[in-house]
Amino acid sequence: MTPIMIAALGLLMVATAFLSGLFGMAGGLILIGVLLALMTLPTAMVLHAITQMASNGWRAFLWRAHIRWRPVANYMVGAAVALAAWSITRYVPDKPMALLLLGITPFMARLLPSNIKPDPDRLWQGTVYGTICMGLMLMTGVSGPLLDTFFLGGDFGRREKVATKAMCQLVSHFTKLVYFGGIIDQAASLDPVLAGVAILASMLGTTLARRILEAMTDQQFVAWSNKLITTIACYYIAYGCWLMVRTPVLAAFDKGGLQ
Repeated sequence: MTPIMIAALGLLMVATAFLSGLFGMAGGLILIGVLLALMTLPTAMVLHAITQMASNGWRAFLWRAHIRWRPVANYMVGAAVALAAWSITRYVPDKPMALLLLGITPFMARLLPSNIKPDPDRLWQGTVYGTICMGLMLMTGVSGPLLDTFFLGGDFGRREKVATKAMCQLVSHFTKLVYFGGIIDQAASLDPVLAGVAILASMLGTTLARRILEAMTDQQFVAWSNKLITTIACYYIAYGCWLMVRTPVLAAFDKGGLQ
């Protein structure tokens, strides 16, 4: 990549890490969509994993006093189950499918019955959510919107939610890095300069978000999170659908099939 492209990606990573620092989500959802447009899927997944490990790891460190460790441990059990299962198939989705899944994921979480309230402190629930979220992570690169439901049944304030989710995401993105960087047949490599820029940009964006998160109320946090995620999800559904139909439509035009 050219220095200009690396610098542009660095600025994007600062902005997306800032969003994730505020809401514990959204930033990674935006970033993976851009990376998928610019790179092959395995390379995009590896760079996204490094960026999000830096962002979530630094966020977890900044809010370490608010981490709830039992839900994190429960989640890790499910993540291990998913990695074991996916390592057997070594499945890698194409870009249109990954984008569609990116857009559908937030709405999947909202379709859960309102009377179902997950309990993050229960091992079996952590295993189920960890397995599903890790599976989505390996298909789409993110699982944040669905992971949010993992905390619905717990007594979490915005700081605890952001901190605990950051630890779960750190585990998920490390697992994704292992999968796309070494387990699959077409394992990706990455420019070390770009990786370094990604780490520094993610830490900077996360740090900048801390004061604003402190000033927000829990009600503002929830309201803005929902609006942001819905907008991004709708865009990815539309983009994924377009990529799926683009090739046959263009082929039809070339053959004179569409008048």
